[in-house]
Amino acid sequence: MKPKFILIHGNGGGNSNDAWLPYVEKELVAAGFEVINRSFPDPGPARAKYWLPFIEELGADENTIIIGHSSGAVAAMRYAQDHQIYGSVLVGACYTDLGEPSEKISGYYDTPWDWESIKANQRWILQYASPDDPFIPISEPRFIQKKLSAKYFELTKRGHFQDNTFPELPQAVIKQLNKK
Repeated sequence: MKPKFILIHGNGGGNSNDAWLPYVEKELVAAGFEVINRSFPDPGPARAKYWLPFIEELGADENTIIIGHSSGAVAAMRYAQDHQIYGSVLVGACYTDLGEPSEKISGYYDTPWDWESIKANQRWILQYASPDDPFIPISEPRFIQKKLSAKYFELTKRGHFQDNTFPELPQAVIKQLNKK
């Protein structure tokens, strides 16, 4: 059985048409995968109390790969902390509220991270970061990579990954799925 994908946009009023999400959806559908790309409730603050149950409502399970951008990547990590999933792709992720009140209210940073459970509850993790991200200091994704032993891609001149395309991502996911 092929895994299905759930795409999660970032906060600040984001939605399913943000940046590269439609591009990745199109590429994965063309490769024969089921992809769920929905706008999440509470898009401004992207609070965990709304987003984590919504991920469950979308049917995330041990046969699901979650692809999250920014706050969506944080939600993917928190979801995997307590649920079995197939794998995840984290893009522009952080693990602290960065001292930003708008991040603090999300609720994702109120409890310690259980890095071992996040790793144990999925087969693999791919991670993308950029040293020129204007929102996420590169120390944040590097720390996450060490804690999760994620397959890590640090791409220069990508900022916060807000382009309309992202060819590296579906290629890497398909390559990862083809490994036996």
